[in-house]
Amino acid sequence: MKMDMIIQNANVYNSFTQSFSKKDVAIKDGQFVYIADRIRNNNTLCIDVKGRYMIPALVDIHMHIESSMSIPTRFSDAVLPLGTTTVVADPHEIANVFGLEGIQAYMSSASALDIFYGIPSSVPSTNEKLETTGGKIGIEEIEELLRDPRIICLGEVMNFHDVCYEPNSLSANIIKTCKKIRSDLPIEGHCPKVSGEELAMFIANGVNADHTQQTSQSVIEKIESGMFLEIQRKSMTPDVMKTLINNQYYEYFAFVTDDVMADKLTKGHLNELVIKAVEMGMPFEKALYCATFTPARRMHLEDRGAIAPGRIADFIILNDTTTFSIDAVYKNGKIVEKESQTISFPEHFYHSIKCNKAIQSNFMIPLQGKKAKVNVMAIEEHSTFTKHEQVEMNIDNGFLNFDGYCLLTVFERYGKNGNIAHAIVKNALKKQGAIATSWAHDHHNVIVLGNNTKDMMIAQHTLIDMQGGYVVVSEGKVIATVQLEIGGIVSERPIEILGEELKQVRNAMEELGYRHDNVIMSCSTLSLPVSPELKISDVGMINTRKQCIVPLVEEIYDN
Repeated sequence: MKMDMIIQNANVYNSFTQSFSKKDVAIKDGQFVYIADRIRNNNTLCIDVKGRYMIPALVDIHMHIESSMSIPTRFSDAVLPLGTTTVVADPHEIANVFGLEGIQAYMSSASALDIFYGIPSSVPSTNEKLETTGGKIGIEEIEELLRDPRIICLGEVMNFHDVCYEPNSLSANIIKTCKKIRSDLPIEGHCPKVSGEELAMFIANGVNADHTQQTSQSVIEKIESGMFLEIQRKSMTPDVMKTLINNQYYEYFAFVTDDVMADKLTKGHLNELVIKAVEMGMPFEKALYCATFTPARRMHLEDRGAIAPGRIADFIILNDTTTFSIDAVYKNGKIVEKESQTISFPEHFYHSIKCNKAIQSNFMIPLQGKKAKVNVMAIEEHSTFTKHEQVEMNIDNGFLNFDGYCLLTVFERYGKNGNIAHAIVKNALKKQGAIATSWAHDHHNVIVLGNNTKDMMIAQHTLIDMQGGYVVVSEGKVIATVQLEIGGIVSERPIEILGEELKQVRNAMEELGYRHDNVIMSCSTLSLPVSPELKISDVGMINTRKQCIVPLVEEIYDN
């Protein structure tokens, strides 16, 4: 057989034995066709890698391209050189802004990367009574998407309450529709801090994977209950990693990135999680297995994730396994090179922020009385969760005095109802200033966080003029911005440019005293009404467990 290429003298990773051995690998028509100790050269292109390591390319089965604040074309350019050649993207962010049209625009984008998609199952993440979104994914849209072969799973089901307790809810009916039309479709889940009988109910309803933040106890309970776990960076704690390693759970989890922002993406992607796992005591062969083979198997991608006959020739040549130093990345048997791709989105995608510019009274809360008992969102420094606290505050001159705290105001941005909602936030800014963003998971309305009404107005006005992004203001001056001109959540500019601007925004937020492992994600998920414990939408604050509105002011005192 005439081959297209032979890789010679490679330490080849065998996914089935999870070990390395010195082999030659023959490639034809973009596939691996033969692996042997020595393959005869029949005037074929031969590449002698001189004992370097040859491993399958990485497969990331739970991620959101929009979290890079970029589009598929630019994202592809960024991650292919880092060794990721296949992703399964859940486009629920663009769907929340533009509905089915947004998903189709993403799926039509040019990309050298293999991008498969999960159907956004929670658009909106709760329901139309609790939040306003630009788009909605219902049963009709689900049925249309299921006809597309690029759809290979149901994206993360986030509305645990409705799935388990509301059998006629949209979330429950979406799962039923998927089971009816494509019974083998993997159903992804989002169930932080769900355990016991409620976890069993969630799984029994068809949700058989979870990617949210784990503990040692949740890992054991979920795997023993039959769930497949997708371990992202924030779950890679010493206790969780020890549990995975000591219990030899390698068949039951995969590493995933979930959210990697532009400034972090310039440094690494799924490869960084493999490195981190090894640093935390996991054998390289096992970490690699869970970044290639188990994710491919989970999504029924039987044509990749291993170097074996008949599989797609996506592979990496490594200089060493300790640092994951990449010598070359191959896609379909060809070395990855940056290509110029056409970028095209509908014109109205660039003009999607439709809320009015704020006036000072929008950031003032009128109340009658002397004091008020206020429900407060307390930011947690090491997670995107918040705590629900109650604090007594003064009422001065007919307005709530939230001195020492921050005000978080949400403006409905789709031109549907003009809603404005407020929350008081603890552990946010320590210095005078404001932050405004339309990158507000998942409804992506405009949110403004601050402790100075003048700065809050400037931040909101600047954001509207930019048609979306992130703005940081201090002492009446804009000190950092990143423009996200497409839907207010992504940009068509190169990742490198976005990354530098986002780095400046991150630094500016920290300069104002925001303390968190990831200040941008922390701020942006204050509006995620399915993440514990108290979050906000344009309708108001939401108890995310009970899925009900929580009043800003619990009680008013006249003395």
